[in-house]
This record gives sequence, structure tokens and C-alpha cells, in this order.
Amino acid sequence: MTATLVNIISVLLIGLIIYWFWIAKPATRHSVGGSVDILVDNGVYEPARIEVNVGQPITLRFTRKDHSPCAEKVVFADFGLTIDLPVDQTIDIKLQPENAGEYPFTCQMQMYRGMLVVK
Repeated sequence: MTATLVNIISVLLIGLIIYWFWIAKPATRHSVGGSVDILVDNGVYEPARIEVNVGQPITLRFTRKDHSPCAEKVVFADFGLTIDLPVDQTIDIKLQPENAGEYPFTCQMQMYRGMLVVK
């Protein structure tokens, strides 16, 4: 009986992990220029998906509340940017993407994940 219960719980946890990291799609924040406030807390970026128009300047305002070392930096690999995020401070990142596409942003360990979608 105990082995069956452990197996059921294990399968449910594996399913939850697969859903969380590969299937779930975060809510999208649309912006036509201007700025978007992004909260870094509890292992996630909120919002984690931001849509902007090609050629429109955007300011991403990251505020880190999470004390985890993983949250210390945000990396925009496609733009060649790595920015330090001090705890309880807001850091502005100004971008003007000129090409349509999806541009991921992550922590340095790629556990926190976000997406800048340029249309």
C-alpha cells in the first residue's frame, strides 16, 4: 500500500514539473511603447511574457524582491545584455527591438524564464 501511494505521488509530482516548466504559458502583457513593470519574486518574472511592436521603444522596469542568488541577474542573450538586479530596487532596461521574433530573458542559471515577443 505504501509503495503504491509513493508511486502515485511521484507520478503526480513529475507531471506537475513537466507542466510548470514546459507546458504552462504565462499571462501576456501587451505594450505599445512605454514601460512594463516586472516583479522578480518567488522564482518567477511577473509578467513573464511581454508583447511589443517592432521598432517601438520599451522600458522594462525590473524590481527584485526575491533574495535567491539565482535572481541576481537578468540575461537577454539575444541582445548581449546581462544586468544586475539588486534586491528592493527598480532597474530600467531600455530596448528598441528592430526585428520580429521571440527573445527569451532568464536568470543566469536559466531557472527564471521570461519572453519578449516582438510583432
